[in-house]
Amino acid sequence: MTDQIIQISIIIPIFNEDQSILKVLNRIQETTESKTSFEVIVINDGSTDNTLKLLEDNPNLYNQLITYKTNQGKGNAVKKGLEVSKGEYIFFQDADLEYDPIELNKFITLINRFNPDLIIGSRLNYSEYTRSHNILNKFGNKLITLIFNLFYNTTFTDIYSCYACYKSNLLNEKELVTIGFEQHAEILSKVVKKGKKFYEVPISYNGRTHEEGKKIKFHHIFAVIFRIVIERFK
Repeated sequence: MTDQIIQISIIIPIFNEDQSILKVLNRIQETTESKTSFEVIVINDGSTDNTLKLLEDNPNLYNQLITYKTNQGKGNAVKKGLEVSKGEYIFFQDADLEYDPIELNKFITLINRFNPDLIIGSRLNYSEYTRSHNILNKFGNKLITLIFNLFYNTTFTDIYSCYACYKSNLLNEKELVTIGFEQHAEILSKVVKKGKKFYEVPISYNGRTHEEGKKIKFHHIFAVIFRIVIERFK
């Protein structure tokens, strides 16, 4: 890598996360590294709690705030964030603290050392801890990861981790056709087909239960598998 400053666009879709959003944004501020700058893009997706007020009261914690009056869905929020992003790399961050933004330092280290096309954070090869969670979700994740590896000749262990970071020139957001949970599979599929250098780093995970607000369910696996397969032959 050269000595130029690498800009990473951090896209954060938010819906009713007033208990955690400021903690997430402050943790991002703590991850500053040399040769790296952050563009923090927050998409408030029609929150009905105190999220929007907290964001408006703390404009120093982000670069752009996009807000919808009604909920448009995470997929639409991600597409809007990608549309306005300017960074050389794209990084996705959830607003619920299942993932600690301090882990971003691991991605920055790999970017500076290897100039990768894609990095995925693995909750299965976890660095310090992982919270025990729904066994069906774990089985489902292992299955879709295996299918992805077989179709794209990769060796990932956890493709449905939120933490994915890729070169922005490998994906045209206008080509995305999905807005549901399968959108993550579509993004990874498109990036892997165009890229060459892929890495995985261990991350810690403090997953929520469905009672605590986790939205993905086992039945979403079918749409994800369909998208993995269809993208391979497009």
